[in-house]
Amino acid sequence: MLLIDSKPAWVDCVRGDFDAFLADHAANERKASSMALSMVTHYPDRQVLTQAMIDLALEELNHFRQVYRIIESRQGRLQADEKDPYVNLLRKHLRKPSEDYFLDRLLCAAVIEARGTERFERLGAALEDRKLAAFYTTLARSEAQHHQLFVRLANAYFEASEVDQRLKFWLEQEAMIVTELPIRARLH
Repeated sequence: MLLIDSKPAWVDCVRGDFDAFLADHAANERKASSMALSMVTHYPDRQVLTQAMIDLALEELNHFRQVYRIIESRQGRLQADEKDPYVNLLRKHLRKPSEDYFLDRLLCAAVIEARGTERFERLGAALEDRKLAAFYTTLARSEAQHHQLFVRLANAYFEASEVDQRLKFWLEQEAMIVTELPIRARLH
């Protein structure tokens, strides 16, 4: 689905500062859980969305717990939140009219999850620690389901042609952002 792959140097960067990556990864899982609950709060009249987002919030919170346990096992600690340049640059493309905003929130989330899938797959294949490699390979499968969930939800509330057209836009924006951002030991 993504238009470009992450640069191979990203994996090397993450392996070089894995503890920083873990702290960022934990923050991203917590934020993903919070975002899902935010969708429930903002769209309580959309029952299909509500159930899906409650389930997603719980799953993302579980991922946060799993990453936190890895951090603890390495005698690390959570870090203060940092603004995520990748997400912030994507969010600049959210349109304001409420229905457009809703569609864009779904598709922006789909693209973010797709990038997480791609990066977790790369990490799972590159890590020498078998337990961590298996964890990230499993996480990649989960992220792929999340990506598909957001696209399915968009198609449940909007015409397929509109979803396809707007998803193409989001993928193009995402590719430009990934190309321009510096490589860091972060998920995005």
